Amino acid sequence: MIMNSSKIIFIFVLMMSTLMTISANNWLGMWMGMEMNLMAFIPLISKSKNKNSSQAMMMYFLVQSIGSVTLLFSVTMNPLVMANLNFEELWLKEMIMVSLAIKLGAAPFHWWLPNVMSNLNWPECLILMTWQKLAPLTVMNNLMSSPMMITYMLITFSGMVGSFGGLNQTSVRKMLGYSSINHLGWMMSFMSMSDMWYKYLIIYSLLMSMICYMLNHKNIYFLNQMMPSSNSMTEKFMLTIMMLSIGGLPPFIGFLPKWMAIQSMISSSLVPVMITMLVLSLVTLLYYLRMMINYMLMYSTMNKWMKFKSTNLCLLYITISVNMLLPTFLTLNFF
Repeated sequence: MIMNSSKIIFIFVLMMSTLMTISANNWLGMWMGMEMNLMAFIPLISKSKNKNSSQAMMMYFLVQSIGSVTLLFSVTMNPLVMANLNFEELWLKEMIMVSLAIKLGAAPFHWWLPNVMSNLNWPECLILMTWQKLAPLTVMNNLMSSPMMITYMLITFSGMVGSFGGLNQTSVRKMLGYSSINHLGWMMSFMSMSDMWYKYLIIYSLLMSMICYMLNHKNIYFLNQMMPSSNSMTEKFMLTIMMLSIGGLPPFIGFLPKWMAIQSMISSSLVPVMITMLVLSLVTLLYYLRMMINYMLMYSTMNKWMKFKSTNLCLLYITISVNMLLPTFLTLNFF
């Protein structure tokens, strides 16, 4: 993403619109903030004379518009729309949940997310997988005061689609898109029982930032580009650690938010949902390992372990500290 004055303005509006949605005390203010967020993100993904960018921009605009129209219709049907955040009618709450699921890309409204990601560069993919989830998840959290059947349906479908959808993909961007859908199911399950779901989002955003940085640095977009992509064992080691961490394998930090969600589900007597999500997480770990085994075992000319650049050394220290040292301190403060 080339930074210029226009991009900086749009990024600023993108951040301010999300903060506006979070701090709004009525539904129209939240809707307005998400609309400003939409209009700021579309110019960031648009590139002149680029067919893939135009396709992603149009698809994202149409899907988000459908979600916004559904949300606005549901909000205006509530007679207390400007008074409080509570809805008396259950079907209105369910319609709002559907509209937010469309905006988030949660299953079964997920079809647009992998397709949009496959036409974007890694910086835009990172924003779509992390920051763009913050505002709709915050609005969704306002509806979680009482459990609804549609919530558990979205959690289960997101876990299933995010797990099995990435098995037959050769595009790394689509694989991470389906992984994002699976993690979204974990966030919603955490949200239905606790207000600490944002900690899951923070850790997920941290890990995805490091993964997208490394993939963008090596210009990797498909699986066949990963085999000859690096002649440094250090970079292979770092990317492997990050992939295993995002898959939720202990003792890496990616397991910590899932551990928190598991404890919350056990305390809320949602053992069947917990077992389902755990089994589906093993499937996501399968296509992470499918990607990493070829990456680690493919022969290439490589330098000795201690002969790498200082930048790689710095990234190695960051990777190890984030995944090995932070769980010790975070465990003491998160529970």
